[in-house]
Amino acid sequence: MFKFNLNKLTTSLDLLKRGEKAIIVEFTLNMVPLKLLEMGCLPGNEVELVQIAPFKDPMYLNINGSHLAIRKETASHITVEKLTHE
Repeated sequence: MFKFNLNKLTTSLDLLKRGEKAIIVEFTLNMVPLKLLEMGCLPGNEVELVQIAPFKDPMYLNINGSHLAIRKETASHITVEKLTHE
């Protein structure tokens, strides 16, 4: 399993709101789709929720400058740490 750094601001990726940014912490899936890893969806990388399609699926993400669409169900297995604006 992939891990980064857990703290109390963690949530699953599917619960982010449009425009929110977070750091990927871990995957709760036993088998992470290879395409996610190839596109930079790795612990420690920043992710931004760009858009949610009608009916809430798929979710359009910006991960280190790469645009990626993933199913909400898959996003629910990705733990992220929300970035706060200071």
